[in-house]
Amino acid sequence: MSQQKKDQIPVQRLLVPNYIRYTGSLLSKLSPLAASRFAAQLFLTPFKYKLPEREKNMDELSNQYRISIPKTQREIVVYEFGESSKKILLVHGWSGRGTQLAKIAEALKAKGYSTVSFDAPAHGKAPGRKSMMLDFIDAIHLLDKKYGRFDAVIGHSLGGMATLRAVKEGLDTKKLVIIGTANSITHITREFARNLKMNRKVADKMKAHFDKKFDIDLDSYSGAISAKEVKTPSLVVHDENDVDVEISSAHDIYEALENSELYITKGLGHRRILGDPKVINKITTFIAV
Repeated sequence: MSQQKKDQIPVQRLLVPNYIRYTGSLLSKLSPLAASRFAAQLFLTPFKYKLPEREKNMDELSNQYRISIPKTQREIVVYEFGESSKKILLVHGWSGRGTQLAKIAEALKAKGYSTVSFDAPAHGKAPGRKSMMLDFIDAIHLLDKKYGRFDAVIGHSLGGMATLRAVKEGLDTKKLVIIGTANSITHITREFARNLKMNRKVADKMKAHFDKKFDIDLDSYSGAISAKEVKTPSLVVHDENDVDVEISSAHDIYEALENSELYITKGLGHRRILGDPKVINKITTFIAV
């Protein structure tokens, strides 16, 4: 298949079963409030996918163990890949797993680094049905405390947003890389609702429900809000054809960061970007310098 044809493929829309889309569309018409509660439950429930071939090597060669987050007693599954005192933390995105950044981990291993990653609660092999960004942030802080200062932290999508927040809260690392990371929580909820065939009114009701439930304005966790207080040298990576997270998010976060570099790709989308050789070379070079 030619690259031109590959670029025309919808490379990353969250795969939601048709029956869920139908239910969402119907509820949206009948009762926006009921639809918002239905969407809220789905929003906290990650989809689980079969382990792809590209991640099997990392899965097989990693030392894996379970550990509980003291704050919530929720369990995560930790992956230790490679043996080196130079350690890098990898943070997967929503509905991802600790091996999602496998190709990046393998390239880093070849350059003398080891990686630590994890399945967030209710993701991958970790127990549970529901999860949220706060679980990701708690896991990052736990592993930072356990392993000491990481040479770099690499976060994809929601993992990037959680990493920015963790740095804002005191996580200390030499370098930071965020890939396909969203800026606004409100935008995320609206995109999620749209993917469920629901309208903006439903999305905004869902956001208000979460704000009340957790007694916080979730937009305070948005990427660019956290980025304003991040001084760490950072690399912002994003693809023009990312249909899950708009390219504007990358520019907003880049502008908010004090010390950052922006790297834009084309035709890779939200997930294929994680395995692209040029992207991986850019990341490993940025970290090594």
